[in-house]
Amino acid sequence: MNTVTVIIPTWNRDKTIKEAIYSALNQTHPPLEVLVCDDGSSDNSEAIVKGIKDKRVRWIQGNRGGRPAIPRNRGILESHGDWLAFLDSDDKWLPDKLEKQIKKINLSNYKASCTNAHQLIPEKGIVGNLLKMSNEFITFDDLIKDNQVICSSVLIHRSLFTDVIGFPESEQLRALEDYSLWLRVAALTNFSYIEEPLLLYRDDAGNSIRGEETVDIMIQKKRVISDFLAWSKHNEKIHIYRNKIKRYYAKLMLKHIRNRFIQFLCR
Repeated sequence: MNTVTVIIPTWNRDKTIKEAIYSALNQTHPPLEVLVCDDGSSDNSEAIVKGIKDKRVRWIQGNRGGRPAIPRNRGILESHGDWLAFLDSDDKWLPDKLEKQIKKINLSNYKASCTNAHQLIPEKGIVGNLLKMSNEFITFDDLIKDNQVICSSVLIHRSLFTDVIGFPESEQLRALEDYSLWLRVAALTNFSYIEEPLLLYRDDAGNSIRGEETVDIMIQKKRVISDFLAWSKHNEKIHIYRNKIKRYYAKLMLKHIRNRFIQFLCR
């Protein structure tokens, strides 16, 4: 079966939430349900969502948690689809996104899929594609180096959540919870990747782990790696990935120490 649950976390996005929802509802591969998971919104979002006359749309109330992992996990628990697709409430999909992902993933044995995206910078408009790669799939080794998976493009089979559990909700992983989950997923299956941009992604570079490796970003990666090691500690099936990430962690720490030393010398 290829039924899809769309999970949209939101907080005070009444200006963009309706467009995001309709981009999911109007897919050529129609979703089974669209779950809008609130994080304590105080604007008009609830009224807008409940005003959409489509039985597939559900508003799932929640208190303010301040971390996207919390409403996303709430949506996972409420979902019924064979596949779970994630869409941020300020992004929107192209009409054939799900259809193209399902078609390609059915040709492989993978249980996860992601795509490229048109990059929208609020002050400039669409400036090109967000990702600059042409891989057919994304592996664990790829993800150790850099997070190349866009959350609003992701489609994951629900069976994986028995092992990956969900998005980590730790305060230490705020804005990094998606990267942490992708590493867990990639230890179990490759991501099927579609180079074609199939969504419009509103990009705030300050919230992204992609890009130049500053000391701050290296510290963020250290947190993600530590989370993976804690999660995988008792899972013998992915022992090889623990060793890989430990080696990368050692290189990362050496680079971090070197950068700090250079900063000290330049004072």
